[in-house]
Amino acid sequence: MTTARERAAWARHAEQAIGDAGLRAGGARRAVVELLAKQDCCLSAQEIRDALVAAPGATPGMASVYRALDTLTDLHLVHKVDLGGAVARYEPAHPDGDHHHHAVCRDCGAVVAIEDDGVERALHEMADRLAFQVDAHDITLHGRCAACAGQTKTRRAR
Repeated sequence: MTTARERAAWARHAEQAIGDAGLRAGGARRAVVELLAKQDCCLSAQEIRDALVAAPGATPGMASVYRALDTLTDLHLVHKVDLGGAVARYEPAHPDGDHHHHAVCRDCGAVVAIEDDGVERALHEMADRLAFQVDAHDITLHGRCAACAGQTKTRRAR
């Protein structure tokens, strides 16, 4: 997981990049950056808006949240993560390339961040064997979380 220091560094980087692009860093854009900088994993636009509504201060509308996310994605400050289904999720794109992958529960929709240096090494070794220059990659595991798998076992036992 990223540390508080790394998340704060990403927020500073994002604010600098927004300014360098000639854009204002206030309003919804700033609120979304500040919120994402506190997260360990991806959130949907609705989850972002819900969290902003729950926090003190001005609350941007849903359209403003989407515009902010589109801008941050265009500036390569945010990854738009497709975990299957109809809802995209968003998380910070760290300038050093640091990232994680995801496991998604097909029953309850829980999303869990996965970090594994061995998987990363294996992917780089595979790319080397293929003589392929990888620009980006995503790994998403789909299945059941421990809680839902336990519920399923209980239901079957009845």
